[in-house]
Amino acid sequence: MKYSPERQPSSSDLEPHSAFEKWVENAVFNNRLVVVALFVGMTLFLGYQALDLRLAASYEKMIPIDHPYIQNYLENESEVSAAGNAIRIAVENKNGTIFDREYMEVLKEISDEVLLLPGVDRAFMKSLWTPSTRWSAVTERGLDGGPVVDQGYDGSEHSINQLRQNVERSGEIGFLVSPNYRSSLLYVPLLNAESTGSEIDYQRFSDSIEDLRNRYESENIDIKVTGFAMKMGDLIEGVVKVLIFFAIAVAICAGVIFGYTRCYRSTAVIILCSLMAVLWLMGLLPTLGYALDPYSVLVPFLVFAIGISHGVQMNNRILYESDRGYDALEASRRAFRTLAKPGMAALITDAAGFAVLLVINIGAIQDLALTASLGVGVLILTNLVLLPVLISYFGVRAEKTAQAGKAESHPLWRVLSSATEKRNALIIVAFAIVLGGMGLATSQKLSIGDLEPGAPELRQDSQYNLDVAFMNEFYSASSDVLVVMIKTPPGECSTYNVLYKVDALEGRLRQMPVVESTRSFAGEVKSGLAGLAEGNLKWAEIIRNQAAINAVTARAPRELLNQSCDLLSLSVYLKDHRAETLTAVTNLVEDFASANNSENHQFLLAAGNAGIEAATNMVVSSARVEMFVIIYAVVALLVFITLRSWRGVLCAVLPLALISVLAEALMVLLGVGVKVATLPVIALGVGIGVDYALYILTVMMGKLRDGENIHDAYYHTLVSVGKVVMLAGITLSIAVGTWYFSPIKFQADMGVLLAFMFIGNMVGALLLIPALARLLLAKAGKDAPLVQAEGQELTYERSSAR
Repeated sequence: MKYSPERQPSSSDLEPHSAFEKWVENAVFNNRLVVVALFVGMTLFLGYQALDLRLAASYEKMIPIDHPYIQNYLENESEVSAAGNAIRIAVENKNGTIFDREYMEVLKEISDEVLLLPGVDRAFMKSLWTPSTRWSAVTERGLDGGPVVDQGYDGSEHSINQLRQNVERSGEIGFLVSPNYRSSLLYVPLLNAESTGSEIDYQRFSDSIEDLRNRYESENIDIKVTGFAMKMGDLIEGVVKVLIFFAIAVAICAGVIFGYTRCYRSTAVIILCSLMAVLWLMGLLPTLGYALDPYSVLVPFLVFAIGISHGVQMNNRILYESDRGYDALEASRRAFRTLAKPGMAALITDAAGFAVLLVINIGAIQDLALTASLGVGVLILTNLVLLPVLISYFGVRAEKTAQAGKAESHPLWRVLSSATEKRNALIIVAFAIVLGGMGLATSQKLSIGDLEPGAPELRQDSQYNLDVAFMNEFYSASSDVLVVMIKTPPGECSTYNVLYKVDALEGRLRQMPVVESTRSFAGEVKSGLAGLAEGNLKWAEIIRNQAAINAVTARAPRELLNQSCDLLSLSVYLKDHRAETLTAVTNLVEDFASANNSENHQFLLAAGNAGIEAATNMVVSSARVEMFVIIYAVVALLVFITLRSWRGVLCAVLPLALISVLAEALMVLLGVGVKVATLPVIALGVGIGVDYALYILTVMMGKLRDGENIHDAYYHTLVSVGKVVMLAGITLSIAVGTWYFSPIKFQADMGVLLAFMFIGNMVGALLLIPALARLLLAKAGKDAPLVQAEGQELTYERSSAR
């Protein structure tokens, strides 16, 4: 049996054309000017809409609303407002202490400015200058107290001495004042979207704080700032730098595609259509009322990458048809006829895989899922419809038929097609099993949540993480606080039975190595009772004398108990917010609660940024398994609908599963934990990889239906689409690999992961899929290799089955 490039197309070249498919093809290519005009009009409209696209972040969208911890927090949010989204501003005197007239003046100016910033919960803000920061003491007249900075403060030496005395009696050392007296904090809680009617503009808020920092920092004053708002501000600022890497990626893709096609016209069309999809996505988001947050900013590049992959496939098919003598219009029609169905199947599978993320009830992940699904849906129009229409006008640089024949006899294809030989297939599959086992063992060490102190999304030497290190070094009240809420009947929060158990829990927490300090009303009562006993520490205990307890209650800080005395707050200041830290603390509190909760008092988790993150980690941990089960079930179903073969499904899905496992193992090696920002990445990788699998299997199974043996079917598949799969995998991995140099660590880590998945899925498609096909799809007696003698035509050599 002889093979020639000029042979007539088989069923694998041109799929059966249904009446509907004919209608779609005629509607597109018989009205090309109308199609182009519609696309131009839509591009202009959505391009204008894209001007309204905002880069925004939402604290509420980062938390799992349905988790019991979050429900407890939301039910009591108005009473523990200071335990939610907040920033901390440390103002340091580099050449002295806080007991300095000039320092106090600067601190007052900063405190007044911050108090007036939009989004600040002014009632709960604290600094040395706020009236809520008070001191208390036992005098000969009984309990006495007042604001730390009293009304008579004038900056004189006497006032400074009085300030020192008040600070030392306030109980704020380690909380608002550093133990070395060189700095003090402004604790700035922020209002939620429900309270303000709109979400906080974190970029503007962060810019305001940075402007304040720039104006007040001097030779004597240094300012450190931590909190969710500042982290989001840094990430949003870093997005601008992401655009530089996006431009580099586009240039790399354009250069490689041109090097492959040697045709500037088709290269321009591929890049144009892929960028058009990104522009449409950017316009659709504000049109539908959505914004782009720092964690979904990678989605536009993924849309561009998927568009490049499909665009190159379409262009390659048009080039193939042009080599066979068809003009630009007919070649484009035939390419559309051949690839529209598998291309649409691949893109629908991508979109469905991304949409699976909607089952995770965290707003940021759901927005990412919607953004990715929307972008992939747009590609169906731009890269499967518009691209062949444009090329039908501009044409492609066609190669001579002889050159095409030479390409088919390329030694690389013979090497890759040897994967279909039984011995080689068994070796490849066995190696994949061993590799998968090693990856699975390593992935078991994958942690949920953050693995480093500070913000792992940013470099450790970033300003934000340096500020976090300062806070952790000089304040026992760290930036990572978990708040336990103690609910009681009204008026009973200060009873002996309640305070005794709060004190018991606090004592256990203080013994944990991961706990810096704690603060509760029970502790205030113990200090107050010792003061009433002339400072005798033997009386620093919870006693049954309710009258004595009530004397302390009257002057208790507002953040420790509410006005109706039915809610207490126990703040636990942690050394960091790593996953094991949060797990250890929440486990201890839950065990204590299960043993001590009653009808009159319940210990509830959790408020505070660390408490919310603990709840988020739990949701992410359970959602990780659920996500993989659903996404692979959906992908498997859609692949089955496309290929109509359960064996084909195994050939497509098993390599994807292997790369997913290895990607998780790589996350362990990179020190990246699974959290809201990273959970969707592997799911996105599955969506990209299934494109390669569907293109390879659609063509190869078509060849098998034509009666070719497995080796020849795969060889001809490589000639048709294999080189494009390889081109897309290598090009896109190089493009995202440049992200490694990004100043944003999150982008650098994602670049490494995506580059690995691009290459891994490419290798899996070119080696593991044919090996699995040899074991699952091959027919006995039809597995002979394709051989070619020097200077002769390609021929099939029939031999007995291996």
